[in-house]
Amino acid sequence: MLIKRILYYSYEKLLEKEVKKGKLPLHVGLILDGNRRYAKEMGFDDITMGHVEGAKKLDDVLKWCAEFNIKIVTIWVLSTDNIQRDRGEVEALLKVIEEKIDELSKNQIVEKNGFRIHALGKIDMLPDRLRNVIKRAEELTMHNNNHILNIAVGYGGREEIVEAVREVIRCKDFKNVEEAANNITGDDITAHLYTCGIPDPDLIIRTSGEVRLSGFLLWQSAYSEFYFCDALWPAFRKIDFLRAIRSYQHRNRRFGQ
Repeated sequence: MLIKRILYYSYEKLLEKEVKKGKLPLHVGLILDGNRRYAKEMGFDDITMGHVEGAKKLDDVLKWCAEFNIKIVTIWVLSTDNIQRDRGEVEALLKVIEEKIDELSKNQIVEKNGFRIHALGKIDMLPDRLRNVIKRAEELTMHNNNHILNIAVGYGGREEIVEAVREVIRCKDFKNVEEAANNITGDDITAHLYTCGIPDPDLIIRTSGEVRLSGFLLWQSAYSEFYFCDALWPAFRKIDFLRAIRSYQHRNRRFGQ
């Protein structure tokens, strides 16, 4: 075990050295997948423990992002599809999210590194207690200006685009459907997304071995690079994070050209 730890530490330091020499992403998105499978693999009777362990892992990732000066981090903690799951499981998950966001608003890593918390999604569909916790976390961190932590909760990429188009139509006050169809632009939609004013993600990481976006930042990820990691979210290691950054650095980004 000692030899294994020494080898792991040495490899981690080599990766760090390599990554620090390259171009780092400004904005990293994370699809936090695999909590339930982790709970089953670890033999937990209650799969909620997978979400609890996943919530703890976030502290590590924020620390790593701060270390490498990744300015914007967007994490997907609850999709609109998740809300359709078994009621007991959803209530337990919402409680974990509520407690974690409340803790983040007073978290030393968040405070020390200047993370401003911003929630993305259909916040009005969430329970009152969670909405209040989100509002308080945003208010308590609103003056932090080193990093942004976007928390996608009650979020669905299709719903976001639909809502953006609806807002464009409301704001533009088109006379008829034809005028709207002929005049709505991509920039109009971008201006009404939940992420308005925030640069699109350079890199999106998904844990658990699943190779799909599942609706995460559909519009914003048009030119993003993707990295799919086999590790389940609670077991996501620093070397997994560093490998994702290294993979990003080795790619030639064309932005559609």
